[in-house]
Amino acid sequence: MTVHHHDPDLSGRAVAFLVAPEGAEERELTDPWQAVREAGGTPTLVSTVGGTVQTFRHLDRAASYPVDEVVENLDSTDFDALVLPGGVANPDYLRTVPGAVEFAARFLESGRPVAAICHAPWLLIETGLIGGRRLTAWPSLRTDVRNAGATWEDGPVVVCDSGPGPLITSRAPDDLPAFDEALLHRFSVAATGRP
Repeated sequence: MTVHHHDPDLSGRAVAFLVAPEGAEERELTDPWQAVREAGGTPTLVSTVGGTVQTFRHLDRAASYPVDEVVENLDSTDFDALVLPGGVANPDYLRTVPGAVEFAARFLESGRPVAAICHAPWLLIETGLIGGRRLTAWPSLRTDVRNAGATWEDGPVVVCDSGPGPLITSRAPDDLPAFDEALLHRFSVAATGRP
């Protein structure tokens, strides 16, 4: 089998997906999760408590998914990259949990890639580490992003390399194809050190 250099390869890479016990937008969890798996990576569902997480489709309950790890028990260095799904209630809750804020902060500080979609940049704002970065998010976050010292850009996906490591952000579920492609590319580059 020939693996083309443009096919992202995440073999041996551990990717944390951090969500609240309730409120994550289902497709923003399941789409990138599937993309990571198909590229050979190992996704891990992380939350603030064990059991299951309840996802939503906009304001309606969707499926629930089993939690693999509780954030308080984890060392972020066990993971190569972080994905933050959106949904309004999800990051709004996570930013009130010191362990979750700390977990995200460790990725940003260490230069490991972080991908956040929709409302998820709220958690990144809470870390105090996005000043000088370029990002996008759900449009209602524009003022919050600017107040955090970051530059707001309106586009399906924004990849920012002006910090320690890549920050990949998207606005909404409709942007998932671009979001998945960008995060796979950046996660695999980070893994191999080359495109």
